[in-house]
Amino acid sequence: MTQPATLPLYGLPGPVGCFEPRQEFSAQVSESSPAILVMTDLRQQVAFTIEPNASIDRALQRMKTVGVRLLFVVNPDNDIVGLITSTDILGEKPMRFRQELQLRHDEIMVRDIMTPHDRLEALQMADVMRATVDDIVATLRAVGRRHALVLDADPLSGRSAIRGIFSVSQIGKQLGYVIETPEIANTFAQVEMALNNQVGTGFV
Repeated sequence: MTQPATLPLYGLPGPVGCFEPRQEFSAQVSESSPAILVMTDLRQQVAFTIEPNASIDRALQRMKTVGVRLLFVVNPDNDIVGLITSTDILGEKPMRFRQELQLRHDEIMVRDIMTPHDRLEALQMADVMRATVDDIVATLRAVGRRHALVLDADPLSGRSAIRGIFSVSQIGKQLGYVIETPEIANTFAQVEMALNNQVGTGFV
């Protein structure tokens, strides 16, 4: 029987960091591919967050730093209290809010323009598992959204949690072309309705 070998230990070579989870997406997919292949899976990818009292400039800088266009807004218990996107920050929301309350731009906080928790809805993971990439693209186009959340049951906590995110820009990268979505002020309830209308025409 071979004796176990001890491994050598080394000092750290100066300042070091830690590896971060990074989801490896398929280089390219087609419209008929399973939707799960273009979903950012938060079991494999870090969910980037911001606090509600942060300035919108800080939120935008964080998005640029980590390379995302969406941040979850969380309270001290790490519960999601809202959602903010780069479109929220760079669109008309801050201008309208500033004019209404006579504020300076740097006084506008994330909480002022985020989509609050009670207005957030999500697709169900079970529906996503039956959908194709084309279903998701058609859904996002139908409701004029650049992102859609996916809800699933967390086996550790036993409660519902955000499992994934669909992003128009990520899907476009994998499809190999830019996806245009009109900006329509609709809710995620309509996202789910549109997806339900699409499911069944593609991958099952």
